[in-house]
Amino acid sequence: MKIFPAIDIKNKKCVRLIKGDFDNKTEYELSPVEQAGKYKDHGFKNLHIVDLDGALTGETVNLDIIQDIVGKFNLKIEVGGGIRDPESIQKYIDVGVEKVILGSAAIKDKNFLKEACEKFVDKIALGLDVKDGYLSVSGWRENSDQLALDYLKEVNDYGVSRLIYTDINRDGMKQSPNFDETLKLAEISSCPVIISGGVSSIDDIKKAKDLKNIEGIIVGKAIYDGDIKLEELVKEDA
Repeated sequence: MKIFPAIDIKNKKCVRLIKGDFDNKTEYELSPVEQAGKYKDHGFKNLHIVDLDGALTGETVNLDIIQDIVGKFNLKIEVGGGIRDPESIQKYIDVGVEKVILGSAAIKDKNFLKEACEKFVDKIALGLDVKDGYLSVSGWRENSDQLALDYLKEVNDYGVSRLIYTDINRDGMKQSPNFDETLKLAEISSCPVIISGGVSSIDDIKKAKDLKNIEGIIVGKAIYDGDIKLEELVKEDA
């Protein structure tokens, strides 16, 4: 089970959103680079980064910060947020990011996902952000009419290397992840799945470890708010 501490970047700062609402955010004192260093010092090997500025603009706004984190700490980083063309994917790979997460652009254009998987073998993660079973896009500001399960069935053989499932209703709420819906996707997914959204305690981590086809879990707000101690969390990281 891989533990992915989360860093969300907005205006060069670490922030956390409630249910993806950009108007409902908390800013934290440590810079993204300092926060990454803290995770590294505790012994974590993986990191989940979202460029929230990128999610809003479709540009690699915080590429320099992410490059700084990769260069300093030698962490395996997955990064998402507004990645909508091959050039952006290439930029992240060039600075040493392990996985590039495609979300809205892949949902709106399946061919883009397929071509990205073919060109960047084993580098593409698919982010499925789900609300009441339906996919959301464009920084969660738009709901689509597409069921997550149906979409996954259509793209399951494209060569995605990792699937990240986020339940928007749980994100930032610390009410435990939506294990039931995650497992429905994991049962049919041709690649391993990362759980995201709602982690509230170390018990959620321990529960996730027993699930089939689950590669890891993303932990964000529960770390920042002190509900989960890093010393405790890193013991679950394998």
